[in-house]
Amino acid sequence: MNRFAFIIHPIEYEDVSRKFKFLKNFSKRTVERFTMMLPPLKVSKITGVKSQYSETEGWFVAVPLISNQMLELPEEVVYDKIIKAGKIAEKLGADIVGLGAMTSVVGDAGITIAKNLNIAVTSGNSYTVATAIEGAKKAAEIMGKYPDECNVAVIGATGSIGKVCAEMMVKEAKYLTLVARNEERLKDFSNSIERKYNKKIYSTSSVKDALEDADIIITVTSSADVLIHPEYLKPGAVVCDVARPRDVSKEVAQKRNDVLVIEGGAVEVPGDVNFNFNFGFPPKTSYACMAETMILAMEGRIENYSLGRDLTVEQVEEIAHLAKKHGFKLAGFRSFERQVPQEMIEEIKRNAKIKRSFSA
Repeated sequence: MNRFAFIIHPIEYEDVSRKFKFLKNFSKRTVERFTMMLPPLKVSKITGVKSQYSETEGWFVAVPLISNQMLELPEEVVYDKIIKAGKIAEKLGADIVGLGAMTSVVGDAGITIAKNLNIAVTSGNSYTVATAIEGAKKAAEIMGKYPDECNVAVIGATGSIGKVCAEMMVKEAKYLTLVARNEERLKDFSNSIERKYNKKIYSTSSVKDALEDADIIITVTSSADVLIHPEYLKPGAVVCDVARPRDVSKEVAQKRNDVLVIEGGAVEVPGDVNFNFNFGFPPKTSYACMAETMILAMEGRIENYSLGRDLTVEQVEEIAHLAKKHGFKLAGFRSFERQVPQEMIEEIKRNAKIKRSFSA
């Protein structure tokens, strides 16, 4: 049996105080100083991952740095913490380790981490793309929208996930709008997609401008701040938020009952899986990046997989095929840590129709 490990970290300050309750009333600065002192540690053992072809088990290993620390601390400090977590995975007996959340975007997106470990490494980004595309298209279809009739926007389009999302959607979307902060990189990427697919691409560094007429939005940035606010979205818009921390403001859920926001990358894991750790998902459900690590272990693909900034459509299609083989599948729709039932979607459709008729 091949085994895996997955490196996690606290996304927000509240995640730290949930674990260490005495920090609840302390300032963010105090919490940051505390996390800096903590070494990486094993969190739990994961058991029961099994398909008709194979099985695996593994571990969660934590890097105790919050999302903004991952982005703001010196690169070498963050690398050191992640590599130490990887060394714990090695000692536990893992054959491959996955990089969760911000650990997969630091520096060169996993390449340096892999060079400093004696086991295989993946960011899980290929299966994240596969599930984001599948989820966004399914949600849009339920809302009565189809890509070939829609303006599709990809936010974070110059990142490793965003690039492949853009390339996979360009052939299907009526219009494609790409959004990224670095205008020079955005222009270069937009031009390359235009040449490759002979299709006009719209690009902007303004999230607000991009979303003004967007029907389907896939947002995949590594921003520590929310980017999508209630007033940015048109009635009936479908948003697939793959980012952790989230790109979509919680205010959208509170103020916009006419748009559908889903979390990208929620996957049902085959077998009688027990994570022995609550990371906010229902039982037997994981993020797609976690699932990719499990899939590669089960398939015996003990190799560096989704690393660096240049994923390929072929990689995404391959991991999607392997996922299907082993029984991994989309776990329904979730929004802001809650299941989205069909009745809620129908209500959103009705509200969107009413708002559109008022604004017509």
